[in-house]
Amino acid sequence: MRLLLAEDEKELSAALTAVLEHNHYSVDAVYDGQDALDYALTENYDGIILDIMMPKKSGLEVLAELRRSNINTPILMLTAKSEVNDRVTGLDTGADDYLTKPFAMSELLARIRAMTRRRSEFSPNVLSMGRITLNRANFELSGEKASYRLGNKEFQMLEMLMSNPGRLISTEQFMERIWGYDTEAEVSVVWVYISYLRKKLAALDAGVEIRATRGVGYSLEECQ
Repeated sequence: MRLLLAEDEKELSAALTAVLEHNHYSVDAVYDGQDALDYALTENYDGIILDIMMPKKSGLEVLAELRRSNINTPILMLTAKSEVNDRVTGLDTGADDYLTKPFAMSELLARIRAMTRRRSEFSPNVLSMGRITLNRANFELSGEKASYRLGNKEFQMLEMLMSNPGRLISTEQFMERIWGYDTEAEVSVVWVYISYLRKKLAALDAGVEIRATRGVGYSLEECQ
């Protein structure tokens, strides 16, 4: 299950991301409201967690723009404020739930499970292409005769490719979405994970392959 986390306190964001990934969520973390809006408008998420007080755009502004754009992804608002007016404004603007800082991680997880339950009724939990399926719930990549449990970054890369069949995704996009803007990882890490995925797809006789377009990026294509 894929989440967008918009939280400008980087230490808190890192802690939340670690807990969510430990609980088998795939997380895109951003640190300001403009990036939150851009990601939410261009990617498919099962849930969005928005801090209210963020640079560039507030969480409430992002929420309002998403709802005006008919993005109905469940949204949980986070805030350090506890005033009733903030809660009312968020809920009236279209938030699905509200959580005031500080909060227990167990409560955050429970709120996420509750708000994504509705979403899961309408969004397929399994992506299919060629002769493979990718289960978003347990990160399992399956073929006709075998399956693999993917690591978190392998899963996120393949999910991006399978969600956009035939579309070129650049190395920079993989780095930004999966490793984050401030990562110290080298771009070569993308090539390493592409190699891992290619080997798994070949072993599964997937009927699809990851093709490289030199200087542009990678795309998932059905084999001819």
